[in-house]
This record gives sequence, C-alpha cells and structure tokens, in this order.
Amino acid sequence: MTLHVDATLAPSRRRALQLAGFAAFAAVLAPRMSLATEADVADEMKKLFSGKKIGEGKIKLDLPEIAENGLVVPINIDVDSPMTEADFVKSVHVFADGNPLPQVVTYHFTPQSGKAAASTRMRLAQTQNVIAVAEMSSGALFSAKAQVKVTIGGCGG
Repeated sequence: MTLHVDATLAPSRRRALQLAGFAAFAAVLAPRMSLATEADVADEMKKLFSGKKIGEGKIKLDLPEIAENGLVVPINIDVDSPMTEADFVKSVHVFADGNPLPQVVTYHFTPQSGKAAASTRMRLAQTQNVIAVAEMSSGALFSAKAQVKVTIGGCGG
C-alpha cells in the first residue's frame, strides 16, 4: 500500500513564514487596537499638564458635527492671541477619546508664527469627543471640546 500526500496540504516553509509574520504583526498591533476612553484622555492630559487648571475660551475648534467618513474628518483650530514676545501660544494639543491613541497631534507656535491657527484632517474610529488644549506662554491653559458623530468608521469600521 502506498501513501500519497497532497502537496497543497503539506506545510511549506513559505507558508510557515507567512503565518509567523502575521502572528508577530498581530501581537504587536493587538494592544494598540483598543480604543482610548475619556479616562485615558484625562490621564494623558494630567501627565502633560501636571494637573493645572484648564480654562474655557480663547480657542476655537471647528469640526463637522457629523462626519460621513471617519477616514478624513477636517479639523481647524484657531487661538485668540496677540502672538507677541510677551503673550503667545506655545502649543496646541488635540485629543480624541475614541481613537487607539488619546493624543492625536500637537502643534507648536512661536511669536514669529504670526497667528496660532492650524488645519488638518484626522481619522476618527467612531463617534467621539475631540478636545483641543492651548498652552500659552504664561503657562495658562484653555480648551475647547466638540463631539463628532461618525457614520462610517475611520479605523476599519
């Protein structure tokens, strides 16, 4: 009696390497695939701002109320500041409480910037809050918050 093995079922070295690569990729990405929560954003802000009081005003956050596609959500930030050597915006930090990483982007400014404004597009995985915090040269902090309802997920949804 002769035993025949179908070559398509026999494991090949190439197939084994492909599976090992996929497993390694999945192991690296798995921890990042969880989404940030409001508590994660609060913890990140506490680390970054050392528990300083964050006031309202001075910062205008322009986002669509409803994003039909979470892959490309436009965001515009404008901070009211004279942008002089004595009084300017040092940085603006943007956070999202439903993305894999709570801190999305940070913009840095100097008095030579002329205006503290920035625009970009960001990926939002689901309906979530977007928070912008402006850090002034005096150390004062100001924030603005907006909720964006995402109808088609931007991170694989």
